[in-house]
Amino acid sequence: MIATQAALETKMLLRNGEQLLLTVVIPALLLALFGSVDIVDTGAGKAVDFLAPGILALAVMSTAFTGQAIATGFERRYGVLKRLAVSPLPRWGLMTAKTLSVLVTEILQVILLTAIAFALGWDPHGAGTFEGVLAVLLLLVLGTAAFSGLGLLMAGTLKAEATLAAANLVFLLLLVGGGVIVPLDKFPPTAQDVLGLLPITALSDGLRDVLQHGAGMPWGDLGILAGWAVVGLAAAGRFFRWE
Repeated sequence: MIATQAALETKMLLRNGEQLLLTVVIPALLLALFGSVDIVDTGAGKAVDFLAPGILALAVMSTAFTGQAIATGFERRYGVLKRLAVSPLPRWGLMTAKTLSVLVTEILQVILLTAIAFALGWDPHGAGTFEGVLAVLLLLVLGTAAFSGLGLLMAGTLKAEATLAAANLVFLLLLVGGGVIVPLDKFPPTAQDVLGLLPITALSDGLRDVLQHGAGMPWGDLGILAGWAVVGLAAAGRFFRWE
């Protein structure tokens, strides 16, 4: 039942033009534009080496947080979740299916964005070692868990229209202030301390440390993501309203 529901969730997402624009088209266009045109000062080295990890983090956020929050919020408004809640599929099974759908979409995103980055001359230094691959996988999984929890919390507590506005606003704010395109050191020191604790910053910085600088396991960033994942998922489980 979970596999069937996950397949249905994935098909619905891939057939939704607005969701595809948010989760696939926008990250791909941002990578292609900023990776080929010198608009933002990304420091020494090729711009794509800085941008690719950040855009991968943005793709995770757009799918696990923004897209899932909006879709789930309107499913709740139209009574879809209420009907599914009384079906043979348990509530935890529905959430598991939604998570699997997010993971499938993210795999497609990573493949597309990686292909674009390679076409722009990307050279991921840390991708050739076992520790590097493991670090990237842990960052993506914990990032997905953190953003999923926050997305479900928003969808399960706010009205659908409020979720739509808030999720898109958060997406735009974190796109600018989360170290995705603009380096964090461009902000004032006080703002850097605050922004460094955000999940998008931890995910983009962790991926950048591994893939751009060839660093080892980014334990600090993993810890921040794990903390957001625990808090977000626990809060979503506690406060999520099905009606």
